[in-house]
Amino acid sequence: MKNDPTPRPAPPPAFVVRDLVERALAEDLGRGDVTTQACVPVDLEGAAALVAREPLVLAGAFVFEQVFATVDPKVRVEILALDGARLEKGAVAARLRGPAQSILEGERVALNFVQRMSGVATKTRKFVDALPAGGKTRIADTRKTTPGLRALERYAVRCGGGHNHRDDLSSAVLIKDNHIAACGGVRVAIERARAWAPHTSRIECEVDRMEQLREAIDARADVVLLDNFDDATLAEAVAFVAGRAILEVSGGVTLERIPKIAASGIDVISAGGLTHSAAAVDLALDWES
Repeated sequence: MKNDPTPRPAPPPAFVVRDLVERALAEDLGRGDVTTQACVPVDLEGAAALVAREPLVLAGAFVFEQVFATVDPKVRVEILALDGARLEKGAVAARLRGPAQSILEGERVALNFVQRMSGVATKTRKFVDALPAGGKTRIADTRKTTPGLRALERYAVRCGGGHNHRDDLSSAVLIKDNHIAACGGVRVAIERARAWAPHTSRIECEVDRMEQLREAIDARADVVLLDNFDDATLAEAVAFVAGRAILEVSGGVTLERIPKIAASGIDVISAGGLTHSAAAVDLALDWES
């Protein structure tokens, strides 16, 4: 695994992961584990395996490991599969050995993280695999993430082969429908944003009809987000823009539509469902001794 040359997405900073793990353990283990303490001898050693119960894309192995390191450094975790790897049903992603009480105390929190993150990675990989081969279109997430877990969920998107949109509200200018309504129109919103934003920032504007798209291009938007455009209007929009701006599509994006959207010449397909609607996958911790 150490010699695998495949590029892997950079994980979130270690201090971010430690903080999330500590808060999750405080929620679940803060007052102790009465079942484990009552049933399992304090000196018993145990071993368990993290097993895929369905085909999936793994994400969050390092978080799984951090949970047990936080519960008890005497628990030894061996990661057997890299984040981003496709696992078949029955594959073993990790093995651990150490004090049985500690393994049982960390089990649920560790699984919650890796099941959720792998669910996001697995769904993202399906969207990425639906893109036509050799095209330019990329799949991106949105800010529709679980509060507090954005860093992990966006990392999971990268494990699935997707890309990240802006990290937070300070990362980039994205003029949405309510911004347009509040300030009186597409052109005035873009002009105000361009006057205020640093010269290094692109100006992106969301539009929901061709009239707004024409106004955004006239105002020299760098990126235009086509919101809920049907296939016919999407083709019209691509022809009109003719490369004068980066085009992003969002809203109404399904797995079945992705090939057609990409074939139209769109640069980015963003889907909030990669994070807000990804189901946790079935990964289990099976006791081995």
